[in-house]
Amino acid sequence: MPHLKFGKKPPTRKPPARKSEKPQAVASGRLILFNKPYDVLSQFTDREHGRATLADFIKVPDVYVAGRLDRDSEGLLVLTDDGRLISRIADPKHKQPKTYWAQVEGIPTDEALESLRRGVTLNDGPTLPAGARLIDGPPGLWPRDPPIRYRASIPTSWVELTLREGRNRQVRRMTAAVGLPTLRLIRHAVGDWTLDGLEPGRWREIPFKSPAGS
Repeated sequence: MPHLKFGKKPPTRKPPARKSEKPQAVASGRLILFNKPYDVLSQFTDREHGRATLADFIKVPDVYVAGRLDRDSEGLLVLTDDGRLISRIADPKHKQPKTYWAQVEGIPTDEALESLRRGVTLNDGPTLPAGARLIDGPPGLWPRDPPIRYRASIPTSWVELTLREGRNRQVRRMTAAVGLPTLRLIRHAVGDWTLDGLEPGRWREIPFKSPAGS
């Protein structure tokens, strides 16, 4: 039987190695939701006048307010140690939605609500279109201390406004522009965060991951 010669087996080509994808780095930050009471400043110190501040309620170091509320406003404050999140909430260019409940003097007409939705002209220019609707009294609403001043001859009502900008005392100026002075103002939501389940003066910390470079 003839001896058969076989050629060398060609070398097996290995598939190119895949580059391992590095997982996106995430940084753990602190995120606190606080229901600010009336007559409390949205800051931690008030050395000159000794008024109530966040330090009277929150004993957490190195967190800062992302989007302040006026002293005479109530409701949701977001505090964090993440600078990117502060910018995203506080900087108007990001158009982070914020929802407010305004108790106003009078009953809004359909025309007044439509004006708020389209945008009204204030002394610093026209406002962006906003969400605006008449609502019943907010569920689970706590009494304000001190209470608002009622005028027996004029009814009050509640308007829910959702804004994507943040000017000085904007909600109050918008409702006044359509003949509805604001008597009480509560911020209910910032983006997807709400004050649901938070009593005035109470806060809770929620899990938070901030993507690097966001």
